[in-house]
Amino acid sequence: MLCLPMLLLSAMMLLGGQGGTGDPLQLLAGGVTWAAMNAVFFLMLLTGKTNRYRSVLFIAVAVGFVITFITNLLETRGSMILTEANTIAGETPFCHLVIPMIIIPAAITRTIIFPGSLLTGFANIASMVVLWLGFSLALGRGWCSWGCFYGGLDEGFSRVAKRPLIKRIDRKWIYLPFAVLLVVVLTSALALSPTYCEWLCPFKAVTEFAEITSFTAVVQTIIFVALFLGTVIVLPILTKRRVQCGLFCPFGAMQSLINKLNIFEVRIDTQKCVECERCVKACPTFSLDEGSLDSGKPLLTCTKCGQCVDVCPKQAISYHIKGTPLGVRLNAARLLFLYPAFLLMVAMTPIKCRSTARCSMR
Repeated sequence: MLCLPMLLLSAMMLLGGQGGTGDPLQLLAGGVTWAAMNAVFFLMLLTGKTNRYRSVLFIAVAVGFVITFITNLLETRGSMILTEANTIAGETPFCHLVIPMIIIPAAITRTIIFPGSLLTGFANIASMVVLWLGFSLALGRGWCSWGCFYGGLDEGFSRVAKRPLIKRIDRKWIYLPFAVLLVVVLTSALALSPTYCEWLCPFKAVTEFAEITSFTAVVQTIIFVALFLGTVIVLPILTKRRVQCGLFCPFGAMQSLINKLNIFEVRIDTQKCVECERCVKACPTFSLDEGSLDSGKPLLTCTKCGQCVDVCPKQAISYHIKGTPLGVRLNAARLLFLYPAFLLMVAMTPIKCRSTARCSMR
């Protein structure tokens, strides 16, 4: 019965309108995706484990997004290269990582410093901003573990090795994303151009990249590939942590600040906690430390992935609704969090529409 609302809502999101397309493959893909995702949701409720099943689905959605996105580019453009003509025509899909960089220029100049479509086409600016705003108010940085179609790549590689080869990372590195955020916001405002996209985005290596027609483009491409290999593949494998998400991503830093605006949080019951530090060692985004065990709260950067909740042997960590007593109705608070969180993941699920030769993100 608890799964019934999710069955209906996810069917509307994944299958809505597909019955009239006349494409049986599209309908089959939507149906299989709907069944698989709801099976995962059922297991979350049945077992009480959140991160175990969230992680598998999160990684699958990320890999599916990359495959779908690249396939779409190959069908529509013939390559992953973003040419000057594509840019002028506004054919660049909008990425949520750009959002921190467009705010100041939009407020001052009333223009969007991104070469994409405002209202039409795949991943247009308006739809992505509305999606981000709605789920950010509901989940805060929960976006980074439930909706970000890049974060799943980082998480996937962090699960490759059985044990971390690098066990200790200086805690000072957790402030780097905030420094990167400040730099890219200011430089983007001054240059009226999204500087993170042009120089620092690791995911250019698996989405689209500028045509290499100059020495500058060569340098940019080298930086993209190096950052992807280093922060998304190598370091996550060596540390078993989400290094790109936790120690570099400026969008994640901005979401950390928005964490204060939503009603959901993760809390630690200090009366139950025995300070075994399993949660500190397991947290993939460096959001727990010894101080968290004393204060009863993770750091501002918590992505609400549920890993700490799953590994706590004393059930001292739980999802919590702000303003309610701690330790009361834990299952109800978790369920109320899971509905919007899981719906965000459904919303970010890529469905390939071969009949229209375009990628549709339901």
